[in-house]
Parts: sequence; structure tokens; C-alpha cells
Amino acid sequence: MNKFKLKVCGMKLAANIAAVAALRPDYLGFIFYDKSPRLISDVSAELIKYIPAEIKTVGVFVDEELDVVKKKINLYQLKAVQLHGSESPGYCAALQSISGEIEVIKAFGIDEDFDFNVLKEYMDAVDFFLFDTKTKAHGGSGKTFDWKMLDDYKLDKPYFLSGGIDLQHAAAIKQIKDSKLYALDINSRFEVEPGVKDVEKVKAFINILS
Repeated sequence: MNKFKLKVCGMKLAANIAAVAALRPDYLGFIFYDKSPRLISDVSAELIKYIPAEIKTVGVFVDEELDVVKKKINLYQLKAVQLHGSESPGYCAALQSISGEIEVIKAFGIDEDFDFNVLKEYMDAVDFFLFDTKTKAHGGSGKTFDWKMLDDYKLDKPYFLSGGIDLQHAAAIKQIKDSKLYALDINSRFEVEPGVKDVEKVKAFINILS
């Protein structure tokens, strides 16, 4: 049994969504950000409603209007939202209040100058943090950050680890002892092209971690 939950993010095409869902990851992420090469079409997004109930479906947004996010949650029956912009604690809390079943994941880009103290004001407004590599884009960079920086994270809120995780990192990840590390978020390093995952590679990752 896996020590960590697994989220496969940036799903885009119908057949690939079905193939990855068959591997039963804990979360599947769908990007609703117009500037992303992994933007899911309205047609493919309709499939989100038919993903097995035990997989939590996540809508990924970047500084989107609150009403738009709420509409997508209802339209596609999303189980969680992941926020990759400069969304405020109040914005996050507003989404949390929609339903007790919606998980709110707030992403932060980490570099050597990141101040973990900025997270304190989000503690009551989110369910999880997500730590990604800081870049000019919003995720999907394929680059890792120095995980030793997470030693400076002293809050109790569980988090997702993201940013360039690849198959080669699996052994090192298995050695991580941080009880606050809740889930691993994989994306671009497991792709054959943006939005299309290498199913066998994802399967291999799951097998190594299990």
C-alpha cells in the first residue's frame, strides 16, 4: 500500500484519461487555465463526471473569477480545486464554504527566497498546500526544487509535493519521513506530449512506491 497519495495532473484527452483512471490514482487533475498547453476542452471535461467515485477529480485554476470556479465545480462535479495564482485566503475560504466535500489545495512556487510564514494566513482557508517549483509559468515546468527547503516548513497543514517529479525520484521519495507530506503530484515528466500521460511510466511509478 502506498505511503503517499498520488495525483496525476494535466489530463486532457478522453482515451488517456480513461487509461490513467484505470490505474486508480487518488487524484486526477484537470487544468482550466487558458494559457496552459494542458487546457482541457469542454468536450473532454464532460468525462470528468464519469470517473470512478473513489478518484478525487481536481480542477486547476489560476486567478479565475470565483463564480466561474463555482460553476465548473457544479458542472463537472469536481471533488477538489487547486489554485495556482495569487488567490487570497478569503477567496480560498469562499470556495471551502461551498460544500464540506470540496477540498481546497493552494499551490505555492518554492525557491531559495520563499518565506513559509506567508502560509500562516491560509491555514484556516485551505485543506492542503501544494509546493511546486517557482517559475514564470504556473506549474508544468518539469523542474524540481531543493526538497531540503521543506525543513523550514513548520506548520501542521498537510501538503502535496509537486515540481518535476520523475520516475527516477521514486526511491528517494520512499525515504522521506515527513508525516505532513500527504501526496505526490506528477505531471510533465510522465508525458509523451503536453496533456498526454505515458501510462506505463505512471504504472511503474505506482509499483515502485507501493
